[in-house]
Amino acid sequence: MALVTGAGRGIGRATARRLSEHGLRVALLARDRTQLDETAAECAGPSLVLPADVTDPDRVDAAFTEVERVWGPVEVLVANAGGGHSARLDRTTDADWQRMLDLNLTAPFRCLRRAVPAMRASGWGRAVVVASIAAQIGEPYVAAYTASKHGVLGLVRSAAAELARSGVTVNAVCPAYVDSPMTDATVATIAATSGRSPQEARQILERKQPIGRLIAPDEVADAIWFCIANAAVTGQAINVDGGTVQ
Repeated sequence: MALVTGAGRGIGRATARRLSEHGLRVALLARDRTQLDETAAECAGPSLVLPADVTDPDRVDAAFTEVERVWGPVEVLVANAGGGHSARLDRTTDADWQRMLDLNLTAPFRCLRRAVPAMRASGWGRAVVVASIAAQIGEPYVAAYTASKHGVLGLVRSAAAELARSGVTVNAVCPAYVDSPMTDATVATIAATSGRSPQEARQILERKQPIGRLIAPDEVADAIWFCIANAAVTGQAINVDGGTVQ
């Protein structure tokens, strides 16, 4: 069975659908119960709705405990929940910095730490963290976000090395700009700060990618499934970026 964080929309919803199509029971974790219920309705098989904030360690532990009570240990973890922040470096506050680390780095770490013992004990497990191409390159105005994503890629690589002989794989999937609510927020920020229309702002992001369009959530879900299906793939950062990072 699988647990997907950030499962209420975007990449998380597409991933939950994909795992369900492949016959996995899927536990859905996010803050918004209404969105989780919508995701559950789109799943082909059994699902379990778990409203929780991934930055709250007690709620995360309780969610894992509930999954274990109902279905048994988590075999596939997709740590997808995340968020962004854009500001000049000198205008990035301590609170901005800490929020990015808590959401994009510490939360996946806690989920991995909670899931790994049962995976190791059974001799099989899959963990995939949805990172970003910001885990591999630096761009202006996203210092806190980029630092958190660089950090989570380091976590993935270290965990993969530690678990390589255990039957457990750990990988990162690194999307560029995805046609998702997170990108919608980025478009709104660009429009508000630049005076461009939302359509013009979206085109700016589309043109940053060599394929000339945003990535579809289902294309990210395909890469996540590849990491789950292939036992020889571990410690990798799989780019889903339309050729942005080569």
